[in-house]
Amino acid sequence: MSRAINIDAPKEHVVATCARRKVGISAIESLRSGGTRVVTNNADETAILAKAYGKKVISGEVTRTPTRLMRQ
Repeated sequence: MSRAINIDAPKEHVVATCARRKVGISAIESLRSGGTRVVTNNADETAILAKAYGKKVISGEVTRTPTRLMRQ
């Protein structure tokens, strides 16, 4: 399993859930297509989030927010 997971929930909710379940966050971002992309510290923690969110895990394509400006 990958360390990254996309969840149909606001960023604040995901952060709170990670804190309650003692899941470490390596990176987190809001998705343009809605929801949140979170990268955990290891695959075991990703599995914990997947179980916690169940059907709210986004399995299809998502539109991410660019994090770096393109050079011209």
